[in-house]
Amino acid sequence: MDTEISVVILCYRAGQRVYNFVDRVIRLLESSAPSWEVVLVGNYLENSNDETPYIVKKIPSMRKNVKAVVLPKQGMMGWDARSGLREAAGRFICLIDGDEQMPPEDIIRVYKKIKEENLDFVKTYRVKRNDNIMRRITSCVYNFIFRVLFPRIGLNDINSKPKIFTKEAYGRLHLISDDWFLDAEMVIQARKAKFKMGEVPTEFFRCEYRKSFVKFQTIFEFIKNLFFARTREYFK
Repeated sequence: MDTEISVVILCYRAGQRVYNFVDRVIRLLESSAPSWEVVLVGNYLENSNDETPYIVKKIPSMRKNVKAVVLPKQGMMGWDARSGLREAAGRFICLIDGDEQMPPEDIIRVYKKIKEENLDFVKTYRVKRNDNIMRRITSCVYNFIFRVLFPRIGLNDINSKPKIFTKEAYGRLHLISDDWFLDAEMVIQARKAKFKMGEVPTEFFRCEYRKSFVKFQTIFEFIKNLFFARTREYFK
């Protein structure tokens, strides 16, 4: 049987919490999808003390339909995501962070919406955020600038996950970002390809066991990348 949905979970530095998150995802998929697979991405910085790669390698021997991608890092979030997405074989391909800030129930919500409304791309948008004030300000500024540079896109929260594509739609993307800009790159290319897009609301939870990987200076990196992306689109 062909795989109905592939769920790619980014596990960087999630540690022991990966076990619980994966179990929750599997229970949801078993009750909601005719066939499925989970792709765990446990890429790591060499010489780090992160136990996540060992956990990610172990889980496929304990759980059915689970693959592991564990590689020395050659980039950050974007590179991790692309390394996992390459392994996804499903008719629908979903990407989510495994740090428990996004509830796994959102996977089923975006999956149902993309199927029932015959869309190409669906994502969440955060209507309630429980993270720190600096992260919220950064996100607000970033989304405002994004909408100015890329108007009439019809989406609210560019970086929110999970994101889900049909396999055919994902195959039309040409993603190259190795960093946090991957989320925006997905949306920009979806806009250019005139994908049928949708969103569902969600709640974003605070990460209690570590500080955010997104720093204040990251907004300047985001803005620089947005201007480069807009310029490239203008001159093509």
